[in-house]
Amino acid sequence: MNGALIKPLATLGAVLLLLVGGRAGFDALIETTPPPNMRMATSTLMLDRDGRLLRAFTVVDGRWRLPVVLGAVDPTYVAMLLAYEDRRFASHPGFDALALVRAGWQLLSQGGIRSGGSTLTMQLARLLEPRSTRDAGGKLRQIRTALWLERRLDKSAILQTYLTLAPYGGNLEGVRSASLAWLGKEPRRLTPAEAALLVALPQSPETRRPDRHPEAARRARDRVLEHVRLAGIIDVDEAAAARAEPVPRARLDAPMLAAHLTDRLRRAQPERAVHHLTLDAGLQERLEQLANARAAALGPRVSMGILVADHARGEILASVGSAGLFETARQGHVDMTRAVRSPGSALKPLIYGLAFEDGRAHPESLIEDRPSAFGGYVPANFDLGFQGTVTVRRALQLSLNIPAVKLLDAVGPARLVARMRRAGARPVLPDLSPPGLAVGLGGVGVSLTDLVDIYAAIARGGRPVILRDTLDEEAAGSGSLGVVIAADAGAPVLEARAAWYVASILAGAPAPTNSAPGVLAFKTGTSYGYRDAWAIGFDGRHVAGVWVGRPDGAPVPGVAGIDAAAPVLVEVFARLGPMTPLPPSPPGILSTTSAELPPPLRRVQDPRAASRGGVHAPQIAYPPEGAHVELGLGGGRAADLVLRVRDGVPPFTWFVDGAPVVREPYARTARWAPDGPGYVAISVVDARGAAARVNVFLE
Repeated sequence: MNGALIKPLATLGAVLLLLVGGRAGFDALIETTPPPNMRMATSTLMLDRDGRLLRAFTVVDGRWRLPVVLGAVDPTYVAMLLAYEDRRFASHPGFDALALVRAGWQLLSQGGIRSGGSTLTMQLARLLEPRSTRDAGGKLRQIRTALWLERRLDKSAILQTYLTLAPYGGNLEGVRSASLAWLGKEPRRLTPAEAALLVALPQSPETRRPDRHPEAARRARDRVLEHVRLAGIIDVDEAAAARAEPVPRARLDAPMLAAHLTDRLRRAQPERAVHHLTLDAGLQERLEQLANARAAALGPRVSMGILVADHARGEILASVGSAGLFETARQGHVDMTRAVRSPGSALKPLIYGLAFEDGRAHPESLIEDRPSAFGGYVPANFDLGFQGTVTVRRALQLSLNIPAVKLLDAVGPARLVARMRRAGARPVLPDLSPPGLAVGLGGVGVSLTDLVDIYAAIARGGRPVILRDTLDEEAAGSGSLGVVIAADAGAPVLEARAAWYVASILAGAPAPTNSAPGVLAFKTGTSYGYRDAWAIGFDGRHVAGVWVGRPDGAPVPGVAGIDAAAPVLVEVFARLGPMTPLPPSPPGILSTTSAELPPPLRRVQDPRAASRGGVHAPQIAYPPEGAHVELGLGGGRAADLVLRVRDGVPPFTWFVDGAPVVREPYARTARWAPDGPGYVAISVVDARGAAARVNVFLE
C-alpha cells in the first residue's frame, strides 16, 4: 500500500473503533486512558512592577517555554488559529470525525490531503506525548488522550496549554516565546501578517524558520492569510497589506534586563515560577543603555554600576550591575552594585552629620584647613593644597580632607561605622581591624548598595530604610537576599536637623558641567589611585548612585568622581523625569551667619586640646546616660529638666537633638523645658569645642 495512505486510513480505522464500541465502550476507553504528563515546566519569569517582562530563563533542557495567559494573546491571532487549524474546536469532543472523513476522502479521490484532520486537542495530545501517530495504534492513543483532555479541561485551558507548548523552530515553544523571538514583542497586539506567521510556523517549525527559510515562511504565512480572508476574519485590503509586510529574517535575543539582579533572585528562590520585582523596565533599559555608552567612552576595560531607588517607598527602581553583561574586557559578569570597593570621600556627609548632631559644628562654623597630624596619620587634600579658614559648609562642598578628619576625630570612627550599619550598610574593615581615622577618606570597603542605603537615610531626614527589590512577600520577608518590606529599619542614622543640614549643603555643591546648581543634593568620591569614581545623590523622592572604574581594581588615571560619575548621575535623574524638591527644614534649624552663632559654634575647636594643660573634657553629670527621667510630661504642669556639667572650660552651650537650647556663661547647672515625652540626645560643648553627650528618655 502507498505509504501516504497509511496515516489517514489508520485514523479512519481508529475512529471506527471508537464508534462501534457504543457509548459504554466509548466512556470506558476514555476513562482507562493513561493520563498524559501535564506537569510541563515553563520558563521562570522576572516581571517589573507593572508586569512587564524583564527576563526569562530557559527550562532544564534549554527550551524557551514562556507561560501563556489566553487573555494576553491577540484575539485576531486566536481567531485565525481556530479558523485555519480547527474551526469546530468549540463543539467537537476532542476529535473532529467530519474532518477525518474529509481528509481520507481527499486522499482517496484526489491523491492528496488539502485539509488536515487533527484537532488542536489532538495536536496538544501529541505535544504532551510525543509518540508516532503513523500507525492505527498511535493515532488511537492520540485520539484517546484528546478525549481524556476534553473530559478534564475546558476549551480555554486546552487552547492555553497548546499555545504554551506549540513548537516554533529551534528551542522556541509557545506563542509568547515565538512572538518575542521573531517579532520582538509580546503577542498581546499583532498585525494580521504577524498573527498569520505565528499560525503557520507550528505546522513545520524547522522548514519554515524565518531566519533560515524566510521564503518558505512567507509562503506559509500567505496561505494562512488567504484562508482567513475566505473565512471572513480579515477583508481583501487587510490581506493585501499583510502580504506586503516583510517576514522577519533574524531571531531576536530574549529580554535580559537587570541580568545580575534577576540571576541572584532566581538562584535564591529557584522554585518560584514568577518573580515580581520593584524595578521599572523602561527606566532599567534606558539606564543600561546609558551605562554602556558612557563606559565605552571611558575605555575598553571600564565598567559602570548604577542603582536607583524611591527612598520614600523603599523600592529599587533600576539596578545596572555592569556596562554589558557579555563584555569580557570589562568583566561584565561582575555585579558592581554589590562589589566591595573604597568609597573615597563619599562618607564625608555622614561625618559632618554626626558633628551637627553633637553640637560640635554648624554649617556656618569656621574650621581650619591647614596641615595637620593625628598621631602618625597625616592626611592631605586631593589637590595637595590648603584653603585656610573656611566654613564647614564650604569644607564639605569642596570635599576638603583635613576638616573631615578633624570632625571624624571628634565624633569617633567607631561611631561613624555604627551609623553606617544603622543605614543597612555592611562596611568591611581591613584585616578586621578597629576603625581608624582613615575610614573617613575611603579606608573601608563598601558597595554601591551600601552608599545608596546611607544617602537614602539622609534624604529621609535621617530615618533608615532597607531597600527592597521584590514585591513578592515571601522573598521580601526573608533575609537571604538582604531585603525586607520597605519600612523604617530602626534607630535613626542621623537626627532630623543634622540630616537637613547635610542635605542643604550637598544641594549647594558645585554642579557638574551638565547640571544647574542647587537642583540635586549630591556628593562625589574618588578612591586612592583613581580606582573608583563615585557619585551619589538624591532629591525629594529618588536616590541614585553611580560607580565607575575597572572591576579588577586596576587604576584608571584621571577618572574622578566629579568628571566621570557625576555627569552620569545627572543623566540618571534626567531619565527619572521632573525633579522633586527637597523637603522643608524641620523645627529647630538655626539659620544665621558665622558671627551670630553661639560662641562655642563659631569656630570648630580641636577636641584634643580639651585634655591639655591638666584640664579635662566636659562630662554631663546629670542626667546620666540611658536614664528615664520623670518630669510629669503626660499631663499638668511639667517640671524643667536640670542639666549639670563637670570639667571643661566655660562658657557652656547645651544642645538637644542638635539644636542649641541653653547657654550658661559660667554656671555648670542649667534648666530646660522639654516640649514633650520621648527620647532626646543631650550634648554640651565648652569654650574649646570639647563636647559630651547622653541619650535619655523623658516622661
